[in-house]
Amino acid sequence: MPEIDAMSIIEAVFPELSGRHILDVGCGKGALARALSVRGVRVVGVDPNGEALKAARQTAPTAEFYMAGAEALPFADRTFDGVIFLNSLHHVPESVMRRALLEAARVVISVGPVIVIEPLAEGSLFSVLRLVEDETGVRAAAQEAVREALDDGTFGQLNRIEYLRYDRYTDVDELLSHVISVNPSRAEVARERRAEVEAAFLRCAQAAADGRMTLEQPMRAHVMAVTV
Repeated sequence: MPEIDAMSIIEAVFPELSGRHILDVGCGKGALARALSVRGVRVVGVDPNGEALKAARQTAPTAEFYMAGAEALPFADRTFDGVIFLNSLHHVPESVMRRALLEAARVVISVGPVIVIEPLAEGSLFSVLRLVEDETGVRAAAQEAVREALDDGTFGQLNRIEYLRYDRYTDVDELLSHVISVNPSRAEVARERRAEVEAAFLRCAQAAADGRMTLEQPMRAHVMAVTV
């Protein structure tokens, strides 16, 4: 699979990003919102985590942020030029994943795309991280929710892209620090299983040219258009 990234996929979908009005669903601490903002996008981010939103407002000060779940977006119909889920659909409760996609279909303009980019339950990074939190089930559920939305005609698929994301860390402590920052509830398990995680890290990671250690995460991107 080619070494591409989420932003290259987004830029291919929107050849002219500047001036677009885009919703970042599950925006977290604002990394995507910042990357879009510097490209001239009018970004709106939503996330149910208030602490993450505080960080996002610092990371992307020109964007707008709201506390909301993906399944109940506080926006009028046909508000946005595009909607993006980046590594976020599998964090939505399984019972409302389909509702979250229907909400995305509701708030995007009729010709606007919905982009869902998700990690798969495979790869060397997943092999290490599953020792702290095994996301096999939720990652599969996210793909199933997308499949159902395509099968029932909510969306038509414009493109499906599979690629490898390469994550680089100096050592296992940097990896665990990142894992905990994404979800602080993982801290206790991370501490308890540190030795196992380190052993898996040393077994699975490959040394990069800069001396850091590389782990591979297979990704799948769905680029879809609303059909209802």
